Amino acid sequence: MKTKLCLLYGGKSAEHQVSLRTAKAVIQALNLEKFEIHPIYISTDGKWLKGPQLHGPVDSVQELQFTDGEAIAPNALMSSISPKEDSGYDVVFPLLHGPNGEDGTVQGMLELLNLPYVGNGVLASAAGMDKVIMKTIFAQSGLPQVKYVWSLRSTWEADPESAYQYVEAELGYPCFVKPANLGSSVGISKCTNRNELEKAYKEAFQYDRKIIIEEGITAREIEIGVLGNDYPECSVAGEILPKTTFYDYKAKYEDGDTALIIPAEISDEVYASMSDIAKKAFKVLDCSGLVRADFFVTADERVLINEVNTMPGFTPVSMFPLLWKHSGVEYSELIERLIQLALERYEDKQKIKYTF
Repeated sequence: MKTKLCLLYGGKSAEHQVSLRTAKAVIQALNLEKFEIHPIYISTDGKWLKGPQLHGPVDSVQELQFTDGEAIAPNALMSSISPKEDSGYDVVFPLLHGPNGEDGTVQGMLELLNLPYVGNGVLASAAGMDKVIMKTIFAQSGLPQVKYVWSLRSTWEADPESAYQYVEAELGYPCFVKPANLGSSVGISKCTNRNELEKAYKEAFQYDRKIIIEEGITAREIEIGVLGNDYPECSVAGEILPKTTFYDYKAKYEDGDTALIIPAEISDEVYASMSDIAKKAFKVLDCSGLVRADFFVTADERVLINEVNTMPGFTPVSMFPLLWKHSGVEYSELIERLIQLALERYEDKQKIKYTF
C-alpha cells in the first residue's frame, strides 16, 4: 500500500518563492511506486488551496499554484490516518520556510490534529525561528557564539539614537542586522558605519517587529547537516565562499554567485568540535528530523555556532541535501528517511498517557 503524503508549501511568508522551489524539487524526487502525492498550496495571503493528486513531476512552480483550486480550511487536514480508511493522509511534509510555517504555527496545528509530520516540532520550530530566543538558549547551554544584541521596533522608534549608540558600544563595526524571525538572508544588512546601521534598521524592521544585531568577525562560514530524532547524526561539513561581501539572498537564490566546498577543508579537531556542538544544539532545542547547523570558524580554529535552520533549503542543490549526498545519502533517500523519522516520532508520542 502506498503512503499517502500531503505536501504543504507556499505560505504567508517572504520566503514563499523558496518554498515553491523546494516543493517542485521534492515532487520530482519522490518515488511514485511508494507514495501518493497530495499537494496543498498556501497562498501569500494565507489561503489554503488543495490541488489534485499528482501522478508525476511538474515542469514549473506555476503548476503548483492552484489559483482555481479547492479552498479548504486547515482543519480539513483532520482525517483518520488509519490505513483501513480510504481517505486521510499518512504523513504531512511541511515544505514551508519562514514565519507561518517554519515557526511552529503549522506544527502546532498538526499536533492538534494528531497527524504525523516531517521535521521539527512546535518548540524547536519556534525557538529555531526566533534568533534571539535561539541564541539565548545557546548561551544558557554554554555553546560558543558571537556577541549579539537585539531590539524591538517600538523601542527603536521611541529613541533611535540610543539604539544605535548601544550597538556601537556593545559590538562596534562591522556588524550584521537581521530580522529575528526570518531566514534565507531576507532583510539582512552588513554595516560598517552609522549611516549603514540606520539604513539596516529600517530594512530589517520591514520584515519583523524584532531584530538581532550580531558582531561581525573574520571567519569561514561552515555548515553541517544533522539528521535523526533522539540520536542525531551529522553529515560532512561544507564551506560557503560567497563572492559578495556576505551570503545574502541574491547570492543564495538568484546569482548562483557562491562556491560551496564539500567536504570543507578543515581539521579533524574542528570537525569533531562542530559535530559535538551541532548535536548539542539539536538536543537543547529538542529538535527532530533535521536541522542545518551554521558555524563560524576563525583562523585560530575557534568554532562558533551562528544558528540552526529547522527547515533548511531543500532543493537538490541546497546545502543540506548536498551535505548528505556527500555523506552517502542521495536526495530521494534523504526524503524517505525524513518521512520514516516522522512516523517513528509519531509512534513514540502515541505512548504518552493523557489520563491520570
